[in-house]
Amino acid sequence: MSEVVIPRINGERLWHSLQQLGEIGADSSGGVTRLSLSEEELGARQFIVRLMKDAGLDVRQDEAGNLIGRLEGDGAVQGAVVTGSHIDSVIQAGRFDGPLGVVSGIEALRTIKEQGIRHERPLEVICFTDEEGVRFGAGYFGSRAMAGDWDEAWLELTDFSGITLKEAMERADLKPHKASLAARSREEIKAYVELHIEQGRVLEDRELSVGIATAIYGHRWLEVRLRGRADHAGTTPMKLRRDPLAAAAEAMLAAEQIALQADGVATVGTLQISPGAINVIPGEVLFTVDVRHERLDSLHEMEQAIEAGIARVAGERGLEASIRVIDGADPVQSASPIMDAIGRGCKALEIQEHRMVCGAGHDAVAMNELADIGLILVRSRDGISHHPQEWSSPEDCEAGANVLLYTLIRLSNDIT
Repeated sequence: MSEVVIPRINGERLWHSLQQLGEIGADSSGGVTRLSLSEEELGARQFIVRLMKDAGLDVRQDEAGNLIGRLEGDGAVQGAVVTGSHIDSVIQAGRFDGPLGVVSGIEALRTIKEQGIRHERPLEVICFTDEEGVRFGAGYFGSRAMAGDWDEAWLELTDFSGITLKEAMERADLKPHKASLAARSREEIKAYVELHIEQGRVLEDRELSVGIATAIYGHRWLEVRLRGRADHAGTTPMKLRRDPLAAAAEAMLAAEQIALQADGVATVGTLQISPGAINVIPGEVLFTVDVRHERLDSLHEMEQAIEAGIARVAGERGLEASIRVIDGADPVQSASPIMDAIGRGCKALEIQEHRMVCGAGHDAVAMNELADIGLILVRSRDGISHHPQEWSSPEDCEAGANVLLYTLIRLSNDIT
């Protein structure tokens, strides 16, 4: 009986491409900063286009700036099997969050083409525009546009320098008011499978290289503004103060307890204090709360409880409070047939199968509106992400890419 040969990607080529991409936007500390549509990110896009073309893919850029590499199918079956991720980053990021999925997708399609592996359905790898949402305060622009969820109001969002998304897109030779034309139909895309680093410690704790996401946390980003009265720190008695920072501290601790009780997460990631002097009681505080949960009802309950807690604290302290949702996405469940295909890939490659909830948001969240999705997770050392020390080993990256390759082959031939 002949041995079944399991196709594998070129691990050295994958790692080399990841490191090359990681040099674009890198600084002396080892961190990478490639904010969406910045000079650094646009340079990285050129690298991705070259990589796609070297892989023998047909390459195009859609109206939202998404880069698409396509390998036509061997049969007449319509509906592509798609993989992808993003290459924009947070400030002082690592080299793997996003790029691993894009580069592994290109490598998988390149392997299929090089080895002449049959695939009835077309295959695509997509590098999405602005997943992180750091520069303009909202994310998933490219994947949302593709899913038919583009919002023209986003064009007026501004970055730290006052540049609008509209201006940034124009500088990148995109036509902002045509971004909605990037929308695709369910007939065009059969399934979406994303490969991403875990950004947590679950896989490392279990000594596993790869995981299968059963669901992805939904999120709400809240922007909270508390207004009180700026007074002299030395001459204003404690009982007479209307201090929004003290109120913010109380609200933050309340949000922490709400998240603990709901088995979700709530994070205050930004805080601005005005006027910001050591001897002045603040007059205004602006902060954000990132609320996440895997169940939609619990996410709503957490959001409402946090907002009610902020309103209560503000009322007790005589403050004005305003809260607005600046971004959000509902929890997403992975499709069982895709999870099964990923699981069979793990078994074929002698990787222990492990199913888990993914706490971080990805382009798969937006793509779920367009197609069934699946998510393959790769171990992160110490669970570190969004940091220069973010690291996944060459061996783990290769293992994840091979599971992706196996999954794409099965799905493209309608085998789950």
